[in-house]
This record gives sequence, C-alpha cells and structure tokens, in this order.
Amino acid sequence: MYLYFFIITYNTLMNNVKDKFNKIRILIVGSGIIGKSNAFELSKYGFDIKIIEQDEMQNSSNAALGILMGKIYQKRKGRSWRLRQKSSELWPKWINILQRYNSKLKFEKPLFKLTSDLEKFKKFTTFANNYPDDELEIIESNSYILSHINKTFKGNKLQGIISHQDGRIDPKILLETLNKALKTKNIKTVNAQVIQVEKKFQEWNLKLKSGDILKSDLVILCNSLDSLKLINTEIHNIKLKPVIGQAIEIFHKEENTNFLSLPRILNINGKNLIPINKEKLIIGSTDEYNFKPDEFYINELFEFIQQKPNWLKKENISRRWFGIRSRPEGEPSPLLKTLEEGLILCSGFYKNGILLAPACSAWVSEEIKKHI
Repeated sequence: MYLYFFIITYNTLMNNVKDKFNKIRILIVGSGIIGKSNAFELSKYGFDIKIIEQDEMQNSSNAALGILMGKIYQKRKGRSWRLRQKSSELWPKWINILQRYNSKLKFEKPLFKLTSDLEKFKKFTTFANNYPDDELEIIESNSYILSHINKTFKGNKLQGIISHQDGRIDPKILLETLNKALKTKNIKTVNAQVIQVEKKFQEWNLKLKSGDILKSDLVILCNSLDSLKLINTEIHNIKLKPVIGQAIEIFHKEENTNFLSLPRILNINGKNLIPINKEKLIIGSTDEYNFKPDEFYINELFEFIQQKPNWLKKENISRRWFGIRSRPEGEPSPLLKTLEEGLILCSGFYKNGILLAPACSAWVSEEIKKHI
C-alpha cells in the first residue's frame, strides 16, 4: 500500500513538473550532434523545444569520425577530464535509450592506440600501468594481436595499448537516431538563419534572415563559429578560431590486403583509421587553422608511418571531405557558459563533440533549471 502511494505521489509530482516546464520555450541554435543532444536531454522535462538551423548538411557533425577517447586520455585532472569521466559513465546509458529508436546505433569497441616511436610506447606503458582499473592493455610488437596490423602496414613495428572502454560511434547513425528520437517527442527543426539574438522585457527575440521573429524564454547557442555572430564578443570576451579537419577514404585492389583484418578503430601515430570493408579504409584527420582546406595537409594522412605499404598512396583516394570545427582561444574547450539570464553558450568543442555530448547536455540541463 505504501509503495502504491509512493508511486502515485511520484508520478503526480513528475506530471506537475512537466506541466510547469512545458510552458517554457527553449530555442536551440545549431542542429549538429551537440544541438540535438541538448534537445534530447531536455526533452525528458517536457519543455517546448525547437531547433534552428540554416543548413543541416553543412554543420561539422557531418564530417566527424566519431572516435571516443575517454579512458585513453592521459591528462587526468581538470575540467576536460571531469567531462570525459562523466560522458564515459553516461554513454552506455544513452546508447541503451537511443537503441529503442534505432537498433543500428552501436558503441564499437575497443580502440587500438599504436606507435612506431619507442619513447612514446614507453609513455603508453607507464600510463597503462598507472591506471590498472581502466582496462588498458599493453601490446608489444611481437604480440599475436598485432600480427594482422603489422602485416597490413608492412615493415613497421607497431606497438601500444588497447583501451577496452573507448571506441567509436558512427556519427551518421547517431544523427539519424537523434532525429528519430526528437521526432517522437515532437521537437522540430526550423530551417532558417538567425541573424540577431536580443532580449526584450522577459523574453528572447531571435530575428531570422527572412525578417521573422521567434520568441523564447531561453536560448542555447550550439552553432560553433556562428555563435560569435550572435553575441557581443566585446562584453563576453569570447574568441573561437576555425580548425579544419580533412579526411580521406582509401580504395585498394591488392589481393593480400584485407582492411577488415584490422581492428574497427585504430589510431597510429596520431592518425585515426576506420575500416569500411575489405577494400576501403578511412584515414583522418588534419588540424588546419583556416577556413579553407589546404592540399599540403593531405600529406599528413600518408606520412604517419615511415615505411608505407603499396596501397597507401594518393592515387588510391576514392573520397575526401573536411569539416570546420571551432576551438576556443585563451580558455579550454568546450565553452559552457551562461552569457546572460536565459542565454547559454555550448560551443567550441574542437575534436570532442560526440564524446562530450552527454556530459555537456547534462550541464546545460542543470544550468537551465537555475534560470526557471
């Protein structure tokens, strides 16, 4: 009887909370993985949520590789590490929930981090030994686990560590899944460009390029570099610089090379490799502080090992693409700030948008409750 009374009371309380929150309008500017993750997290409270994006296909999430490096991250203090810890705890829970909307969504593990540099390998070894509970496995060049890898990268004696808790989430499938989840919660995306954000009286007015005005109680800016166009940077002293990341797909026809013999997620001397099938492999990415990709940096994707196998050459590029990310200047990434009452910035993720999405969405959720 007491349990029944508790359940009825709890459900009544939650319904009252949702009744209160569904009158609160939230506009999220930016429909990448960060914007949609914020919408997904906030949807459980019953807010009236809309996402605004001029062109979904142009946001940087469409160029992400989806590599999640949490436990393998060697800096074990500071805000960045705390966010990684939080996201590492939340991602399995998010996957379980999101798989209800799309069974194709998976967290592929483990992640191999390898090097041909002996000094770096020693650092990897020390790091793994210092954290025995984090499932970091040391693999030396003579390990049978590396036999297929060293065969594919002929002549290179690679060694390193395996992180059994890190891996990859396919960004395309993640975006598709978030879209399905948000659709069931009646959260819609408005295809428009925001040119001005201004507070009038107790509500926020978002002026669109079309001349229309959208009104809201709270605004979350998740639109990377474009967020600078909507805030007074002199008052808030926020600086973001563009960072281009180029990636390539290699196609080969060598009989003795099968990319599917490689681990699903592989990092060699700082470059990420993702096998697609036995003949196709993705390699990425570059760091270019510019708005346009430079052909010069493509060389990095071929020079990460000393002795290159025959298939690793530019003539075998079957596809190439790039994405523009934003990196904060003068402060750590990402930017999680309340700029004014009801105006929140969640941007500047640099390379870790997918990894940190759950933790940062949780931060935004708690921050919003302070404004209500």
